[in-house]
Amino acid sequence: MDSVTPGSQHIVNVLLDETDNNPVLVQAWGGTNTIARALKTIEEEHPEKMETVANKLKFFFIWEQDSTYQSYIRPHWGKYNIQTIICDQFWAIAYQWDKVIPSDKIDYFKVDWMKSNILEGHGPLCSLYQAYQGGDDNEGWGEGNPKQKGAFRSEGDSPAFIHTINTGLRNMESPDYGGWGGRYINVRENTWLDPVPISDYKYPEGRWYTKSAWGRNYMRSTYPENQNIMNEYFKPIVRWSDAIQNDFAARADWCVASYKEANHHPVVKLHHGVDIRAKSGDVIQLSAKGTYDPDDDELYYNWWQYEEADTYEGIVEIMNSKNQEVSLKIPEDVQRGETIHIICEVKDNGRPSLTRYQRVIIQVK
Repeated sequence: MDSVTPGSQHIVNVLLDETDNNPVLVQAWGGTNTIARALKTIEEEHPEKMETVANKLKFFFIWEQDSTYQSYIRPHWGKYNIQTIICDQFWAIAYQWDKVIPSDKIDYFKVDWMKSNILEGHGPLCSLYQAYQGGDDNEGWGEGNPKQKGAFRSEGDSPAFIHTINTGLRNMESPDYGGWGGRYINVRENTWLDPVPISDYKYPEGRWYTKSAWGRNYMRSTYPENQNIMNEYFKPIVRWSDAIQNDFAARADWCVASYKEANHHPVVKLHHGVDIRAKSGDVIQLSAKGTYDPDDDELYYNWWQYEEADTYEGIVEIMNSKNQEVSLKIPEDVQRGETIHIICEVKDNGRPSLTRYQRVIIQVK
């Protein structure tokens, strides 16, 4: 970060643009040095605008792949409390996905699926997708079998982009809500890291990266032991992996098919607000009336409690959870101020089958 680059200057220009006050989400799929250089330029040349810039900023890093977040960004900009997600969960769909993805979802990443949905018959762009080629890029397939030519080869950093897709899960509102790009917990200041499912785990004070992040260390030194803990750690992304891949396949279809020939995701609408206040013992009616599919496909509903995102630690029973309209009773033991997250998941029967959501957050008064 010693010298200004075209990339760092572009970030400066975006952050200083006063014609657009929307939030700016800056991602690092490698080191944070270019971001750090941009912020250093602003500090040196426009110190009076540091707070305004910080108020627009949000960070999403795939690890801290160099030291500049700790050595410069955090000491110089930490006082502004910029929301910072640093992700290790990306290993769920990165280089060793075949050790993480469960058997009921793994076919979405294997050769047959990749060839028929992405690599073949989907135009010149998709044909260039860098699938596994065999030879030196083999990472292992299950129990020692090499990955086959044409299998999924993730960029690894994809969850940073996937986090920004508007699926209806409201994950951009708070990192601990959870969405396709993972779910994160507040560890220090406004820094959000991966939830480690070990009660006495202590997060490192410094960098969260290949030498310190829990998931990477587990895959390096512990796998295949304690896979129940591994599954819990990667669940925030794995739980959506089939929906993510089908979304990928639909986008590949859009490269070559007309609108009428391709599938498009359902549009999920609620017949009430997304935030509800209720008291313990109340019976709540929830409705997705008005939901539709742009291709007139048949729709399937599934309402479920996102327990990890709740602050209430109990279970809520949802009546008729496969219907468009459901009801639930707020448990008697819920405490004032606690929240319950209910997901309305809607899937169509198109090809590929696509899924979208709405999240209802119930706050107890």
